[in-house]
Amino acid sequence: MARKRNRAAYMISVVSEQYQIHPQTLRLYEREGLLKPSRTEGNTRLYNDQDLERLEAILSLTRDLGVNLAGVEIILNMREKMEAMERQMQDFIACLSQELKTWSGPEPGSGALIPVAPRVVAAPGRGARTKERAKS
Repeated sequence: MARKRNRAAYMISVVSEQYQIHPQTLRLYEREGLLKPSRTEGNTRLYNDQDLERLEAILSLTRDLGVNLAGVEIILNMREKMEAMERQMQDFIACLSQELKTWSGPEPGSGALIPVAPRVVAAPGRGARTKERAKS
């Protein structure tokens, strides 16, 4: 049986009072897709710590930097994409590091080189023209 984690959840009245914003502002942020609080069976909004962090970012952008809601949406989306890219890079680096540990190449400092056969790649259709020009 899956065990639920105990996570703090705050009602809209508590959040609006804590951050000194009107509850309608929180509802607007939800309508605009900037916040996605969970809901109880009675349809009451519940904000968790992650929602509050996102709200703090929204308030910082709007209050401190004067960014409008459309700009906030773009910034938050870009931030999420950058975080996803960072996770992908960390996974790639971990995978590469693991692969390098298992690689059985020449001993470091032995001066041995790995032979690589040269490859000549011609652009499609270029080879025939070059030969024709050579005959002329």
